[in-house]
Amino acid sequence: MSDFVPEGWKIKTISEVCDIAIGGTPSRSVPEYWDSTKTSDNPWVSIRDLSQPLIFDTSEYITDAGVKRSNVKLVKKGTVLMSFKLSVGRVAFAGRDLYTNEAICAFLPKTDDALLNQYLYQGLQQWNLLENIDQAVKGVTLNKEKINKIEALLPPLPEQQKIASILSSVDEVIEKTCAQINKLKDLKTGMMQELLTKGIGSGGVPHTEFKDSPVGRIPAEWETVQFKDVFSDYKYGPRFSSNDYSQSGNVKTIRGTDLSSDGEVSYSQVPTASIDPKVVENHRLKDGDLIMITTAECGSSAVFREQQIPYIASAYAIKLSPTNKVSPEFIKYFMQTSIAISQIESFIRKGTVANLPGSDVMNIVLALPTLAEQNKIASILLALDARVSNVSHKVSYLTSLKKALMQDLLTGKVRVNVANVSAEQQEAVAG
Repeated sequence: MSDFVPEGWKIKTISEVCDIAIGGTPSRSVPEYWDSTKTSDNPWVSIRDLSQPLIFDTSEYITDAGVKRSNVKLVKKGTVLMSFKLSVGRVAFAGRDLYTNEAICAFLPKTDDALLNQYLYQGLQQWNLLENIDQAVKGVTLNKEKINKIEALLPPLPEQQKIASILSSVDEVIEKTCAQINKLKDLKTGMMQELLTKGIGSGGVPHTEFKDSPVGRIPAEWETVQFKDVFSDYKYGPRFSSNDYSQSGNVKTIRGTDLSSDGEVSYSQVPTASIDPKVVENHRLKDGDLIMITTAECGSSAVFREQQIPYIASAYAIKLSPTNKVSPEFIKYFMQTSIAISQIESFIRKGTVANLPGSDVMNIVLALPTLAEQNKIASILLALDARVSNVSHKVSYLTSLKKALMQDLLTGKVRVNVANVSAEQQEAVAG
Protein backbone atom coordinates (compact mmCIF):
# COMPACT_ATOMS: atom_id res chain seq x y z
CA MET A 1 0.00 0.00 0.00
CA SER A 2 1.16 3.53 -0.73
CA ASP A 3 2.80 5.51 2.08
CA PHE A 4 0.43 8.38 1.30
CA VAL A 5 -2.41 8.58 3.82
CA PRO A 6 -5.00 11.32 3.16
CA GLU A 7 -5.80 13.69 5.98
CA GLY A 8 -8.29 12.14 8.38
CA TRP A 9 -7.80 8.61 6.98
CA LYS A 10 -6.18 5.65 8.77
CA ILE A 11 -4.41 2.48 7.72
CA LYS A 12 -5.78 -0.50 9.61
CA THR A 13 -5.15 -4.20 9.24
CA ILE A 14 -8.20 -6.38 8.80
CA SER A 15 -7.53 -7.94 12.21
CA GLU A 16 -7.95 -4.51 13.83
CA VAL A 17 -11.41 -3.92 12.40
CA CYS A 18 -12.84 -7.37 11.65
CA ASP A 19 -13.10 -10.87 12.98
CA ILE A 20 -12.75 -13.57 10.32
CA ALA A 21 -15.07 -16.59 10.15
CA ILE A 22 -14.20 -19.47 7.83
CA GLY A 23 -16.68 -22.13 6.81
CA GLY A 24 -16.41 -25.85 6.24
CA THR A 25 -17.74 -28.82 4.28
CA PRO A 26 -19.90 -31.59 5.72
CA SER A 27 -18.67 -35.09 4.89
CA ARG A 28 -19.47 -36.01 1.28
CA SER A 29 -19.63 -39.65 2.30
CA VAL A 30 -22.76 -39.04 4.38
CA PRO A 31 -25.75 -38.39 2.06
CA GLU A 32 -27.88 -37.30 5.01
CA TYR A 33 -25.77 -34.14 5.32
CA TRP A 34 -26.69 -32.91 1.84
CA ASP A 35 -30.08 -31.54 0.83
CA SER A 36 -30.64 -32.18 -2.89
CA THR A 37 -34.23 -30.92 -2.63
CA LYS A 38 -33.20 -27.54 -1.18
CA THR A 39 -35.94 -27.66 1.43
CA SER A 40 -33.76 -27.27 4.52
CA ASP A 41 -33.27 -23.49 4.19
CA ASN A 42 -29.52 -24.00 4.63
CA PRO A 43 -27.80 -22.60 1.49
CA TRP A 44 -24.12 -23.53 1.37
CA VAL A 45 -21.81 -21.21 -0.56
CA SER A 46 -18.85 -22.40 -2.64
CA ILE A 47 -16.62 -20.32 -4.91
CA ARG A 48 -18.81 -20.95 -7.96
CA ASP A 49 -21.67 -19.19 -6.17
CA LEU A 50 -19.66 -15.95 -5.89
CA SER A 51 -20.79 -14.75 -9.31
CA GLN A 52 -23.37 -12.22 -8.12
CA PRO A 53 -23.02 -9.29 -5.70
CA LEU A 54 -25.88 -10.64 -3.56
CA ILE A 55 -26.13 -14.36 -2.81
CA PHE A 56 -29.65 -15.61 -2.22
CA ASP A 57 -29.47 -19.09 -3.71
CA THR A 58 -26.60 -21.56 -4.03
CA SER A 59 -25.78 -24.65 -6.05
CA GLU A 60 -25.88 -26.87 -2.97
CA TYR A 61 -27.77 -26.93 0.35
CA ILE A 62 -26.95 -28.82 3.51
CA THR A 63 -29.33 -30.44 5.97
CA ASP A 64 -29.74 -29.56 9.65
CA ALA A 65 -27.71 -32.70 10.40
CA GLY A 66 -24.96 -31.42 8.12
CA VAL A 67 -24.91 -28.16 10.05
CA LYS A 68 -24.70 -29.88 13.44
CA ARG A 69 -22.04 -32.41 12.46
CA SER A 70 -19.57 -30.20 10.64
CA ASN A 71 -17.57 -27.03 11.23
CA VAL A 72 -19.80 -24.76 9.14
CA LYS A 73 -20.73 -21.44 10.76
CA LEU A 74 -23.89 -19.41 10.30
CA VAL A 75 -23.25 -16.24 8.32
CA LYS A 76 -25.82 -13.50 8.83
CA LYS A 77 -27.54 -11.61 6.02
CA GLY A 78 -25.54 -8.57 4.87
CA THR A 79 -22.13 -10.04 5.73
CA VAL A 80 -19.30 -9.54 3.24
CA LEU A 81 -17.86 -12.80 1.88
CA MET A 82 -14.59 -13.36 0.01
CA SER A 83 -12.92 -16.36 -1.61
CA PHE A 84 -9.34 -16.88 -0.49
CA LYS A 85 -8.32 -20.15 -2.13
CA LEU A 86 -7.76 -20.84 -5.83
CA SER A 87 -9.88 -17.91 -7.07
CA VAL A 88 -8.65 -15.29 -4.62
CA GLY A 89 -10.64 -12.11 -4.13
CA ARG A 90 -14.17 -12.84 -5.34
CA VAL A 91 -16.48 -10.83 -3.10
CA ALA A 92 -20.21 -10.79 -2.44
CA PHE A 93 -22.79 -10.00 0.20
CA ALA A 94 -24.81 -12.69 1.94
CA GLY A 95 -28.32 -11.94 0.71
CA ARG A 96 -29.75 -14.13 3.47
CA ASP A 97 -28.52 -16.19 6.42
CA LEU A 98 -26.33 -18.97 4.99
CA TYR A 99 -23.25 -21.17 5.38
CA THR A 100 -19.98 -21.31 3.42
CA ASN A 101 -17.24 -23.77 2.65
CA GLU A 102 -13.63 -23.56 3.83
CA ALA A 103 -12.48 -21.54 0.79
CA ILE A 104 -14.63 -18.56 1.77
CA CYS A 105 -14.26 -16.20 4.69
CA ALA A 106 -16.85 -13.91 6.26
CA PHE A 107 -15.82 -10.47 7.55
CA LEU A 108 -17.44 -9.51 10.86
CA PRO A 109 -16.75 -5.85 11.78
CA LYS A 110 -15.76 -5.56 15.43
CA THR A 111 -17.46 -2.19 15.95
CA ASP A 112 -19.92 0.03 14.14
CA ASP A 113 -17.71 3.09 14.14
CA ALA A 114 -14.68 2.03 12.06
CA LEU A 115 -15.81 0.21 8.94
CA LEU A 116 -18.97 0.02 6.84
CA ASN A 117 -19.79 -3.27 5.12
CA GLN A 118 -20.52 -1.46 1.85
CA TYR A 119 -17.07 0.18 1.95
CA LEU A 120 -15.39 -3.09 2.90
CA TYR A 121 -17.02 -4.78 -0.11
CA GLN A 122 -15.56 -2.15 -2.44
CA GLY A 123 -12.21 -1.97 -0.65
CA LEU A 124 -11.57 -5.71 -0.95
CA GLN A 125 -11.73 -5.24 -4.73
CA GLN A 126 -9.00 -2.58 -4.57
CA TRP A 127 -6.68 -3.31 -1.65
CA ASN A 128 -3.61 -5.43 -2.26
CA LEU A 129 -4.82 -8.75 -0.89
CA LEU A 130 -1.55 -10.48 -1.71
CA GLU A 131 0.89 -7.86 -0.44
CA ASN A 132 2.17 -10.06 2.38
CA ILE A 133 2.13 -13.32 0.45
CA ASP A 134 5.33 -15.19 -0.41
CA GLN A 135 6.11 -14.90 -4.13
CA ALA A 136 6.22 -18.68 -4.44
CA VAL A 137 2.51 -18.95 -3.71
CA LYS A 138 1.33 -15.52 -4.76
CA GLY A 139 -2.09 -15.67 -6.34
CA VAL A 140 -2.69 -19.26 -5.27
CA THR A 141 -4.14 -19.09 -1.78
CA LEU A 142 -4.47 -17.10 1.42
CA ASN A 143 -5.09 -18.23 4.98
CA LYS A 144 -6.65 -16.63 8.05
CA GLU A 145 -3.33 -15.24 9.27
CA LYS A 146 -2.60 -13.59 5.94
CA ILE A 147 -6.13 -12.24 5.58
CA ASN A 148 -5.75 -10.55 8.96
CA LYS A 149 -2.64 -8.77 7.67
CA ILE A 150 -4.44 -7.16 4.71
CA GLU A 151 -4.10 -3.40 5.04
CA ALA A 152 -7.24 -1.30 4.66
CA LEU A 153 -7.14 2.44 3.99
CA LEU A 154 -10.12 3.84 5.89
CA PRO A 155 -11.65 7.32 5.71
CA PRO A 156 -14.16 8.58 8.30
CA LEU A 157 -17.55 6.85 8.15
CA PRO A 158 -19.42 9.61 6.26
CA GLU A 159 -16.75 9.51 3.56
CA GLN A 160 -16.90 5.70 3.48
CA GLN A 161 -20.64 5.99 2.97
CA LYS A 162 -20.29 8.45 0.10
CA ILE A 163 -17.54 6.46 -1.65
CA ALA A 164 -19.48 3.22 -1.31
CA SER A 165 -22.62 4.92 -2.64
CA ILE A 166 -20.83 6.19 -5.76
CA LEU A 167 -19.21 2.84 -6.52
CA SER A 168 -22.41 0.92 -5.78
CA SER A 169 -24.31 3.10 -8.24
CA VAL A 170 -21.85 2.05 -10.97
CA ASP A 171 -22.24 -1.58 -9.88
CA GLU A 172 -26.01 -1.27 -10.29
CA VAL A 173 -25.67 0.05 -13.83
CA ILE A 174 -23.23 -2.75 -14.69
CA GLU A 175 -25.60 -5.34 -13.22
CA LYS A 176 -28.58 -3.98 -15.17
CA THR A 177 -26.54 -3.89 -18.36
CA CYS A 178 -25.41 -7.49 -17.82
CA ALA A 179 -29.08 -8.41 -17.34
CA GLN A 180 -29.78 -6.91 -20.77
CA ILE A 181 -27.10 -9.15 -22.25
CA ASN A 182 -28.61 -12.22 -20.60
CA LYS A 183 -32.07 -11.34 -21.95
CA LEU A 184 -30.68 -10.88 -25.45
CA LYS A 185 -28.86 -14.22 -25.24
CA ASP A 186 -32.07 -15.94 -24.09
CA LEU A 187 -33.89 -14.29 -26.98
CA LYS A 188 -31.24 -15.52 -29.39
CA THR A 189 -31.46 -19.09 -28.03
CA GLY A 190 -35.22 -19.08 -28.52
CA MET A 191 -34.99 -17.58 -31.99
CA MET A 192 -32.33 -20.09 -33.05
CA GLN A 193 -34.59 -22.94 -32.01
CA GLU A 194 -37.49 -21.43 -33.94
CA LEU A 195 -35.62 -20.33 -37.07
CA LEU A 196 -33.45 -23.43 -37.50
CA THR A 197 -36.37 -25.84 -37.21
CA LYS A 198 -39.33 -23.90 -38.65
CA GLY A 199 -37.61 -21.32 -40.81
CA ILE A 200 -39.12 -18.05 -42.01
CA GLY A 201 -40.64 -19.10 -45.33
CA SER A 202 -40.40 -16.90 -48.41
CA GLY A 203 -42.00 -13.65 -49.45
CA GLY A 204 -43.24 -13.10 -45.91
CA VAL A 205 -45.26 -16.33 -46.03
CA PRO A 206 -44.26 -18.83 -43.32
CA HIS A 207 -43.95 -22.54 -43.97
CA THR A 208 -47.22 -24.41 -43.54
CA GLU A 209 -46.25 -27.97 -44.40
CA PHE A 210 -43.76 -30.00 -42.37
CA LYS A 211 -42.21 -33.45 -42.54
CA ASP A 212 -40.35 -35.81 -40.26
CA SER A 213 -36.57 -36.03 -40.69
CA PRO A 214 -33.54 -37.49 -38.91
CA VAL A 215 -33.25 -34.16 -37.05
CA GLY A 216 -36.95 -33.76 -36.21
CA ARG A 217 -39.89 -31.98 -37.83
CA ILE A 218 -38.78 -29.56 -40.54
CA PRO A 219 -40.46 -27.59 -43.34
CA ALA A 220 -41.40 -29.83 -46.25
CA GLU A 221 -39.29 -27.76 -48.68
CA TRP A 222 -36.08 -28.27 -46.68
CA GLU A 223 -33.47 -30.94 -47.42
CA THR A 224 -31.72 -33.22 -44.95
CA VAL A 225 -28.02 -33.22 -45.77
CA GLN A 226 -24.65 -34.11 -44.28
CA PHE A 227 -21.62 -31.87 -43.97
CA LYS A 228 -19.95 -33.80 -46.80
CA ASP A 229 -22.80 -32.63 -49.06
CA VAL A 230 -22.19 -28.92 -48.39
CA PHE A 231 -18.45 -28.71 -47.64
CA SER A 232 -15.94 -29.58 -50.34
CA ASP A 233 -13.35 -30.88 -47.90
CA TYR A 234 -11.79 -30.53 -44.46
CA LYS A 235 -8.16 -30.03 -43.49
CA TYR A 236 -6.32 -30.02 -40.17
CA GLY A 237 -3.98 -27.16 -39.41
CA PRO A 238 -0.23 -27.90 -39.62
CA ARG A 239 1.84 -28.99 -36.66
CA PHE A 240 4.60 -26.65 -35.54
CA SER A 241 6.66 -25.96 -32.44
CA SER A 242 5.82 -23.42 -29.76
CA ASN A 243 9.24 -21.98 -30.56
CA ASP A 244 7.81 -20.87 -33.91
CA TYR A 245 5.61 -18.24 -32.27
CA SER A 246 7.03 -14.82 -33.03
CA GLN A 247 5.62 -11.31 -33.12
CA SER A 248 7.45 -10.78 -36.41
CA GLY A 249 6.05 -13.99 -37.92
CA ASN A 250 4.35 -14.35 -41.30
CA VAL A 251 1.06 -15.97 -40.26
CA LYS A 252 -1.62 -15.86 -37.54
CA THR A 253 -2.58 -19.23 -36.01
CA ILE A 254 -6.11 -19.62 -34.65
CA ARG A 255 -6.44 -21.74 -31.49
CA GLY A 256 -9.48 -22.93 -29.58
CA THR A 257 -9.07 -20.10 -27.07
CA ASP A 258 -9.38 -17.59 -29.92
CA LEU A 259 -13.00 -18.57 -30.60
CA SER A 260 -15.77 -16.97 -28.54
CA SER A 261 -18.84 -18.79 -27.27
CA ASP A 262 -21.01 -17.02 -29.86
CA GLY A 263 -18.91 -18.25 -32.78
CA GLU A 264 -16.61 -15.31 -33.45
CA VAL A 265 -12.84 -15.23 -33.95
CA SER A 266 -11.11 -12.87 -31.52
CA TYR A 267 -8.66 -11.71 -34.17
CA SER A 268 -6.82 -9.29 -31.87
CA GLN A 269 -5.59 -12.09 -29.60
CA VAL A 270 -4.57 -14.63 -32.25
CA PRO A 271 -0.78 -15.22 -31.98
CA THR A 272 1.68 -14.81 -34.83
CA ALA A 273 4.12 -17.53 -35.91
CA SER A 274 6.95 -17.98 -38.38
CA ILE A 275 6.09 -20.94 -40.60
CA ASP A 276 7.33 -22.13 -44.00
CA PRO A 277 5.47 -20.02 -46.62
CA LYS A 278 4.65 -23.17 -48.62
CA VAL A 279 2.94 -24.68 -45.56
CA VAL A 280 1.07 -21.43 -44.97
CA GLU A 281 -0.18 -21.34 -48.56
CA ASN A 282 -1.32 -24.96 -48.34
CA HIS A 283 -3.31 -24.32 -45.15
CA ARG A 284 -4.29 -20.67 -45.56
CA LEU A 285 -7.83 -19.85 -44.52
CA LYS A 286 -10.10 -18.26 -47.11
CA ASP A 287 -12.99 -15.90 -46.55
CA GLY A 288 -16.04 -17.91 -45.47
CA ASP A 289 -14.16 -21.01 -44.28
CA LEU A 290 -15.60 -22.63 -41.17
CA ILE A 291 -13.07 -23.28 -38.37
CA MET A 292 -13.91 -26.12 -35.98
CA ILE A 293 -11.97 -27.11 -32.86
CA THR A 294 -11.23 -30.84 -32.57
CA THR A 295 -9.80 -31.09 -29.04
CA ALA A 296 -10.89 -29.75 -25.62
CA GLU A 297 -13.80 -27.53 -26.76
CA CYS A 298 -14.72 -30.04 -29.45
CA GLY A 299 -17.09 -28.64 -32.06
CA SER A 300 -16.63 -24.96 -31.23
CA SER A 301 -16.91 -23.21 -34.57
CA ALA A 302 -16.53 -19.82 -36.20
CA VAL A 303 -16.57 -18.32 -39.67
CA PHE A 304 -13.27 -16.86 -40.86
CA ARG A 305 -13.35 -13.48 -42.57
CA GLU A 306 -10.44 -12.30 -44.70
CA GLN A 307 -7.73 -10.35 -42.84
CA GLN A 308 -4.69 -8.39 -43.99
CA ILE A 309 -2.19 -11.04 -42.84
CA PRO A 310 -2.55 -14.77 -43.69
CA TYR A 311 -4.31 -16.96 -41.12
CA ILE A 312 -4.29 -20.71 -40.59
CA ALA A 313 -6.02 -23.03 -38.13
CA SER A 314 -3.89 -24.69 -35.46
CA ALA A 315 -3.15 -28.42 -35.55
CA TYR A 316 -6.06 -28.97 -33.15
CA ALA A 317 -8.64 -27.53 -35.50
CA ILE A 318 -9.95 -28.15 -38.99
CA LYS A 319 -11.02 -25.79 -41.71
CA LEU A 320 -14.07 -26.69 -43.76
CA SER A 321 -14.51 -25.11 -47.19
CA PRO A 322 -18.18 -24.42 -47.97
CA THR A 323 -19.76 -25.06 -51.37
CA ASN A 324 -22.22 -22.64 -52.97
CA LYS A 325 -25.07 -24.62 -51.39
CA VAL A 326 -24.56 -23.28 -47.90
CA SER A 327 -24.15 -20.06 -45.93
CA PRO A 328 -21.22 -20.48 -43.50
CA GLU A 329 -22.99 -18.16 -41.00
CA PHE A 330 -26.03 -20.45 -41.10
CA ILE A 331 -23.77 -23.39 -40.25
CA LYS A 332 -22.10 -21.41 -37.46
CA TYR A 333 -25.47 -20.94 -35.76
CA PHE A 334 -26.49 -24.53 -36.42
CA MET A 335 -23.35 -25.62 -34.56
CA GLN A 336 -24.66 -23.85 -31.45
CA THR A 337 -27.89 -25.90 -31.37
CA SER A 338 -28.58 -28.98 -29.26
CA ILE A 339 -29.00 -31.02 -32.47
CA ALA A 340 -25.43 -30.28 -33.52
CA ILE A 341 -23.97 -30.55 -30.03
CA SER A 342 -25.48 -34.01 -29.45
CA GLN A 343 -23.98 -35.25 -32.72
CA ILE A 344 -20.56 -33.82 -31.86
CA GLU A 345 -20.67 -35.51 -28.46
CA SER A 346 -21.43 -38.87 -30.10
CA PHE A 347 -18.37 -38.50 -32.34
CA ILE A 348 -15.86 -37.50 -29.66
CA ARG A 349 -13.17 -40.06 -28.87
CA LYS A 350 -12.64 -40.10 -25.13
CA GLY A 351 -9.11 -40.31 -23.75
CA THR A 352 -6.52 -38.24 -21.93
CA VAL A 353 -7.64 -35.44 -24.24
CA ALA A 354 -10.98 -35.48 -26.04
CA ASN A 355 -10.62 -35.77 -29.82
CA LEU A 356 -13.10 -35.08 -32.61
CA PRO A 357 -12.12 -36.78 -35.90
CA GLY A 358 -12.59 -34.62 -38.98
CA SER A 359 -13.90 -37.63 -40.91
CA ASP A 360 -16.79 -37.91 -38.45
CA VAL A 361 -17.52 -34.20 -38.69
CA MET A 362 -18.33 -34.71 -42.36
CA ASN A 363 -21.18 -37.02 -41.30
CA ILE A 364 -23.01 -34.36 -39.25
CA VAL A 365 -26.66 -34.21 -40.32
CA LEU A 366 -28.65 -30.99 -40.61
CA ALA A 367 -31.82 -29.60 -42.12
CA LEU A 368 -31.04 -27.16 -44.93
CA PRO A 369 -33.33 -24.46 -46.36
CA THR A 370 -32.70 -22.73 -49.67
CA LEU A 371 -29.62 -20.52 -49.73
CA ALA A 372 -31.83 -17.42 -49.74
CA GLU A 373 -33.62 -18.56 -46.58
CA GLN A 374 -30.33 -19.54 -44.95
CA ASN A 375 -29.03 -16.02 -45.52
CA LYS A 376 -32.18 -14.43 -44.09
CA ILE A 377 -32.03 -16.61 -40.97
CA ALA A 378 -28.34 -15.88 -40.52
CA SER A 379 -28.89 -12.11 -40.93
CA ILE A 380 -31.54 -12.10 -38.16
CA LEU A 381 -29.20 -13.91 -35.76
CA LEU A 382 -26.22 -11.78 -36.78
CA ALA A 383 -28.25 -8.67 -35.91
CA LEU A 384 -28.97 -10.11 -32.47
CA ASP A 385 -25.28 -10.87 -31.97
CA ALA A 386 -24.48 -7.28 -32.91
CA ARG A 387 -26.85 -6.04 -30.22
CA VAL A 388 -25.21 -8.32 -27.65
CA SER A 389 -21.80 -7.05 -28.74
CA ASN A 390 -22.84 -3.41 -28.39
CA VAL A 391 -24.17 -3.95 -24.87
CA SER A 392 -21.06 -5.97 -23.97
CA HIS A 393 -18.89 -3.02 -25.03
CA LYS A 394 -20.93 -0.86 -22.67
CA VAL A 395 -20.21 -3.28 -19.82
CA SER A 396 -16.49 -3.13 -20.64
CA TYR A 397 -16.60 0.67 -20.58
CA LEU A 398 -18.45 0.73 -17.26
CA THR A 399 -16.05 -1.79 -15.76
CA SER A 400 -13.09 0.36 -16.79
CA LEU A 401 -14.85 3.44 -15.41
CA LYS A 402 -15.38 1.76 -12.06
CA LYS A 403 -11.76 0.60 -11.92
CA ALA A 404 -10.62 4.20 -12.42
CA LEU A 405 -13.07 5.48 -9.81
CA MET A 406 -11.87 2.91 -7.29
CA GLN A 407 -8.28 3.94 -7.85
CA ASP A 408 -9.21 7.59 -7.21
CA LEU A 409 -11.76 7.25 -4.41
CA LEU A 410 -10.42 4.33 -2.36
CA THR A 411 -6.96 5.88 -2.16
CA GLY A 412 -8.13 9.40 -1.34
CA LYS A 413 -6.54 10.73 -4.52
CA VAL A 414 -9.91 12.32 -5.21
CA ARG A 415 -11.89 13.34 -2.12
CA VAL A 416 -15.67 13.24 -2.04
CA ASN A 417 -17.93 15.94 -0.68
CA VAL A 418 -19.60 14.43 2.36
CA ALA A 419 -21.87 17.44 2.58
CA ASN A 420 -23.87 15.73 -0.16
CA VAL A 421 -24.54 12.76 2.08
CA SER A 422 -28.14 13.04 3.16
CA ALA A 423 -29.11 13.50 6.81
CA GLU A 424 -30.75 10.09 6.66
CA GLN A 425 -27.49 8.50 5.45
CA GLN A 426 -25.53 10.33 8.14
CA GLU A 427 -27.90 9.03 10.79
CA ALA A 428 -27.60 5.50 9.40
CA VAL A 429 -23.81 5.73 9.50
CA ALA A 430 -23.85 7.04 13.06
CA GLY A 431 -26.01 4.11 14.04
